[in-house]
Amino acid sequence: MTQRYQEMHRPQFHFSPEEKWMNDPNGMVFFNDEYHLFYQYHPFGTTWGPMHWGHAVSKDLIHWEQLPIALYPDEHGAIFSGSAVVDWNNTSGFFQDEPGLVAIYTSADTYPDSDRPRQRQSLAYSDDNGRTWTKYEGNPVLSDVNITDYRDPKVFWHEETNKWVMVLATGQTVTIYTSANLKEWKFASEFGHQAGSHDGVWECPDLFRLPVDGDEDKQKWVMFVSIGDNPEFKEGSRTQYFIGDFDGTTFVNDNYDETVLWLDYGRDNYAGVSWSDIPSNDGRRIYIGWMSNWRYANQVPTEEWRSAMTLPRTLSLRASDDGVRLVQKVVSEIDSIRKDSKVYQDLTIESNNPIIFHMMSSLLEVNLEFEKQASNSFGLVLQGSEDEKTVIRYDAEKELVAVDRASAGDNVFSASFPAVQEASVKLENNRLNLQIMIDTSSVEVLVNDGKVALTSLIFPNQPYEQLVLFSEEGNTSVSSLKLTELESIWGK
Repeated sequence: MTQRYQEMHRPQFHFSPEEKWMNDPNGMVFFNDEYHLFYQYHPFGTTWGPMHWGHAVSKDLIHWEQLPIALYPDEHGAIFSGSAVVDWNNTSGFFQDEPGLVAIYTSADTYPDSDRPRQRQSLAYSDDNGRTWTKYEGNPVLSDVNITDYRDPKVFWHEETNKWVMVLATGQTVTIYTSANLKEWKFASEFGHQAGSHDGVWECPDLFRLPVDGDEDKQKWVMFVSIGDNPEFKEGSRTQYFIGDFDGTTFVNDNYDETVLWLDYGRDNYAGVSWSDIPSNDGRRIYIGWMSNWRYANQVPTEEWRSAMTLPRTLSLRASDDGVRLVQKVVSEIDSIRKDSKVYQDLTIESNNPIIFHMMSSLLEVNLEFEKQASNSFGLVLQGSEDEKTVIRYDAEKELVAVDRASAGDNVFSASFPAVQEASVKLENNRLNLQIMIDTSSVEVLVNDGKVALTSLIFPNQPYEQLVLFSEEGNTSVSSLKLTELESIWGK
């Protein structure tokens, strides 16, 4: 048996479970100097099955300690996605002298004498930093017999109205409920009948406030909605977001209904939601996504475990010509695994004459800035052999950045895996800025300081060894290139 965390394709600086199946991140909360990451977990197989909540904690969002399973299926069903909060003022009555954690999750079973799925919201609480959990004897606390897809509660405290707010995925909409005590919930409003993309079932909502351009006096609300896989659309499952206003009851979209804003243009960032209760003196809004896609998640070529999370990313809002848009950056704590760097400046890539660099590690951060000259097509290739490579290309005429994994490595497990993933990107001052995080089986590309993200799984048969800069039909300048080796978070 291969040593744990040394297996083929095992991510080295992304969280993955020690063994077995994982999907959506759940219950992310910060409490007593720990970031909690719960996740959909099947402890008996490497494909989706009866859902539990797996559990890991971190002091720095980068290095993770896996803990025992937090929540097991019970008489109300499997434990689907949900959230966790710190009940600072004991509104729930679950705690004695100190605040504790409350998890709000979906109990999933079937209606009696029927095969129709039944999804209801339940509570569990912990007074020992999330190490053990007690399920509320009054579960479930919220149900609706008329709605089949009724899941993934994300709960937060709304200061202005002095209430808990829940956003819940309800088929093709998000329904908002409010509560004083986490146990009794009242319908507040429903959002999304016509808004955004309805290419699949709506899942895993989130709702939070952010300043625009760092101005605390100018705040907007952001709603995440993930969209399940629909065979009619080539992308599979993915996540959209809305920008608007929220008064404690109703979310109002700033954009036209037909406006669709994608969180990530790669195939492999799904069900992302943000951490609760990050202290105000930190002030960040940080989220993490499941780094896979329902189109092929059960088939990817790993054996002992399946799935990893994206790197945690900090979210901010930036005003642009198109309106207010999300910007994402890898959390600053990534610095803890940065090792030696090599820096190159003022390079010229001559027409059809690539520049080749040796990759000092298969775990690499690449920061580079292209400056357009005569060529309209330039980029870089991560290469293991002539046959195996991932190409990141910019087309200046079409204003498209693309991550092409059609020849990235093993892809026979799914016809939809060999994909070219594209996003519209305009040059800024004639320049294109890329940050690329390369792990053993993924590339995360952040474009122009995080205005666009493309997250993609890859499964090379051997580690990539070369980084090749290319420019087609004309020259391109590279004002700076920095290659930084990253260390494994799992040790040797």
